[in-house]
Amino acid sequence: MIAGWLEAVAPAAAVLGTAVLIAQVLALDAWPARESPAEHLPPISLLKPLYREGPRLYECLRSFCSQDYPAYEIVFGVQDAHDPAIAVVRRLQAEFPQRILTLVIDATRRGGNAKVDNLTNMMTAAHHDILVLADADIAVGPDYLRALAGPVQDPAVGIVTCLYKGVPGPGLWSRVGALFIQDWFVPQVLLAHALGSRDFAFGATIALRRAVLAACGGFEALGSQLADDYVLGARTRALGLRTVLSSYRVDTMVDEAGLRDLAAHELRWLRTIRVINPWGYVFSGVTFGLPLALAAAVVAPEDWVWGMAFLALIMRLVLHSRACRRLEAPRDFGLAPLADVMLCGLWAVGLAGRTVRWRGATLAVGSDGSIKVNRE
Repeated sequence: MIAGWLEAVAPAAAVLGTAVLIAQVLALDAWPARESPAEHLPPISLLKPLYREGPRLYECLRSFCSQDYPAYEIVFGVQDAHDPAIAVVRRLQAEFPQRILTLVIDATRRGGNAKVDNLTNMMTAAHHDILVLADADIAVGPDYLRALAGPVQDPAVGIVTCLYKGVPGPGLWSRVGALFIQDWFVPQVLLAHALGSRDFAFGATIALRRAVLAACGGFEALGSQLADDYVLGARTRALGLRTVLSSYRVDTMVDEAGLRDLAAHELRWLRTIRVINPWGYVFSGVTFGLPLALAAAVVAPEDWVWGMAFLALIMRLVLHSRACRRLEAPRDFGLAPLADVMLCGLWAVGLAGRTVRWRGATLAVGSDGSIKVNRE
């Protein structure tokens, strides 16, 4: 009975998955070019919460110090007076004496999310009405702030956020991690955007006005949320404000020492998505067009099903090529099918369980996305 059900359902899933691949290619092609720079460039406070010295931290932070923008400050924050990231900030302060680079060292904790507590502490040193948050492992071009300044000033806009590509470090697993981003995450977001969804807010960049943050309850209101960026975006939309997905693309560093590290990283991300949007997570399974088509060909080995699997493979490689072109990333055709199968397996594992590994701790995530347990 089960075998018969699989033979009937698997080919239909393969057709749907292949159609989604085609739609993702079209969504990538439709992604617009960068917006025109803003005419008015108000002063901006950049907030950079830090935690230890990750790979390429100096290069990432330096890119924010090299902005072609008339007036901005950068507030760095750590919670440990012995954090090695402090030395990187001191180096940048010496290298860029013309910049306003402030370091806040404050161990105050309020909730379960250490990053949010760090941001709350940093706000005492932020002086401007336009705030830009970006994770520590993000690198940008010199026109980054100019691209954000225009849409964030619109009174109808709540937040402006950016997509990102993965820049892999050395090793196979870093390359696979980068493929997860640019071949699955980015096309999925752009397809959702093309279909009208605006439920986006990525830690790679969130720009907003201070008044909007205050209306959301400040960072304090996010203190126990693991997906703090998503929740902040949702709170701004609850105020009736729009979310803008900028056409500006930033880079995120992908450095995975091994398969175990990669799997832990991806499972934290996948399980967090599942907790905050369970049905969306379940239906995202149709975005694994190639694994679905290959599985269908094994379960129902008819000629047309094998033909569908071949079409899915071709479209998967086309998707990879388009994504690399739009994101200005190197092509890695040989790894693309492997990355698909691996991520599909991790997605299946992510259907169950509520624990994730983050910053060396095991966290249990509640049904509302809040951190419930922190076991060192």
